[in-house]
Amino acid sequence: MLTRSTTGQNAAVFIDKDGTLLEDEPYNVDPQRMRFARGAREALSEFACCPFKLIIISNQSGVAHGRFEIGALDAVEARLHDMFASCGATLDGVYWCPHHPDGSVAGYAQACDCRKPGAGMLLRAAREHDINLHSSWLVGDILDDVEAGNVAGCRTILLENGHETVWRRTRVRMPTAYAPDLHRAALMILQYQEHCGGGDSDLSRRPA
Repeated sequence: MLTRSTTGQNAAVFIDKDGTLLEDEPYNVDPQRMRFARGAREALSEFACCPFKLIIISNQSGVAHGRFEIGALDAVEARLHDMFASCGATLDGVYWCPHHPDGSVAGYAQACDCRKPGAGMLLRAAREHDINLHSSWLVGDILDDVEAGNVAGCRTILLENGHETVWRRTRVRMPTAYAPDLHRAALMILQYQEHCGGGDSDLSRRPA
């Protein structure tokens, strides 16, 4: 079993919500329509027995665009806690970015440092949960997720599920590894930690 000595003090797995943990349904804030993406339930069951903090990092520009009010995210967060618990896992934190520079709602229609590919949400989570970012991972379905994780100092896994369509590649947007779904990503993270104990990555990088 993994211990703190092999994962690093307060290591975390940061998980993108839409398209990674949940089926991608744009602007959905109805808890009854939230469904696990392929492999997500199994991934949380794997993480349930390990000492990683599990934290959701999600852009929610629907607030800035007037699709829903920020208070609607409270029910979404509550449902996420229930979904994690159903897998035996604990959701340690949820961080939203409600901003968008092209939005229409005053107070949210602005540039910010929290919207991915910015690393602001990860840096805030690290401060508030005493997380060692260099021992942590981020899993997402687009390269903006990868960039946010890399800038923060995490290792990163990009899901190859067809959601990235732009492929604007730069060095900071190259993931540590690729996986077909969140379950496979979880197994890769746990295998890496078990064998490498937080040392230099032996996961291969390759173009998608």
